[in-house]
Amino acid sequence: MYNVKKIKEDLYWVGANDRRLALFESAYPVPSGISYNSYLLLDEKTVLLDTVDKAVNHQFMENIAHVLKGRELDYLVINHMEPDHCAEIQTIVEKYKNIKIVCNAKSKQMIGQFFEFELPDDRWHIVKEGDNLNVGKHNLSFVFAPMVHWPEVMVTYDAADKILFSADAFGTFGAVDGNIFADEVDFEHRYMDEARRYYTNIVGKYGVQVQNLLKKAANLDIEMICPLHGYVWRKDLNIFIDKYQKWSTYTPEINSVLIAYSSVYGGTQNAAEILGGKLAEQGIKDIKIYDVSTIHPSYIISDAFKYSHLVFASTTYNMGIFVSMENLLNDITAHNLQNRKVAVIHNGSWAPVCGNLITDVVSKWKNTEIFENKIQLTSTVKQSQNEELEILAKEIAKTI
Repeated sequence: MYNVKKIKEDLYWVGANDRRLALFESAYPVPSGISYNSYLLLDEKTVLLDTVDKAVNHQFMENIAHVLKGRELDYLVINHMEPDHCAEIQTIVEKYKNIKIVCNAKSKQMIGQFFEFELPDDRWHIVKEGDNLNVGKHNLSFVFAPMVHWPEVMVTYDAADKILFSADAFGTFGAVDGNIFADEVDFEHRYMDEARRYYTNIVGKYGVQVQNLLKKAANLDIEMICPLHGYVWRKDLNIFIDKYQKWSTYTPEINSVLIAYSSVYGGTQNAAEILGGKLAEQGIKDIKIYDVSTIHPSYIISDAFKYSHLVFASTTYNMGIFVSMENLLNDITAHNLQNRKVAVIHNGSWAPVCGNLITDVVSKWKNTEIFENKIQLTSTVKQSQNEELEILAKEIAKTI
């Protein structure tokens, strides 16, 4: 049975939710599922903007058939070739025999990598930056957004309704719960953390490229943003755009402290907990403490983009950094985090060496300051370390 949502008088959401998916991209937990957004425009010509993941094929095809009501599908616009958005290209081509594919040259190349169907030349509409496609009332233009977050990505702008079809930009983890518009839900409290986790883990490495897209988008009169995951924005666009401005420039959202620790027998955890309490005594609010062995790194990475100050507390393990902490640090490095202040606590019962190894990793981050006061534990927190933790808390507080 179809399940469509009207976006405008002649524009419909024809996507679907996957609430059974455990790991998005086989990497990121999605406890609230994920939406795969596709949009169908009814004008003199009909236009489908992107497809969906193969997991929701049946729902997707029913939605399209319902909206078309027997009309032909004239165009398929491909903004992004990742399989969660392009999986049904061949299904669409086989069902709608006269459809033309609108894409850029890189996307056409990727279609050949994912599929083996062939189309005659007159059924390809290859676009370049700034090209237009008039389909009646609506005039679509195409803005290239390479590496946001694949090299072929483009976004589509509808000048008639002032809509930006933004590909993976402005997306979020989580299924859409009945409502389709962000202003119909408490987005700030229910979804903003998942929007940040989506951005930082999926797109976070490519801040420069996101900045380039934001600059291009600033020249467009945008009243609505239709992403490929999550809710459609038609009000208060500046709220989400401001978040993207901060995230893509690696600017902290709050001046506070995130403490991430790995601990085998509790000594390092105790140090992290004590430091958290002493920071609170210094007036620091909204402190966050994570056990990196129990929390998926995607959540910690998200908050690392949010917080101004990071503390990494780790035990030494096999003459190195404890494995879950090492994985987290390498993951953060891969996502290009920068502009932070970092403190290090390290522990070891017989060879506390991971402190220097952590410092070596963090020193690669751009514009990042490492506190000189590196605290070394030997198994448990002693009175002298308790005093050192208090000094460190004061040093951190002075910079907030």
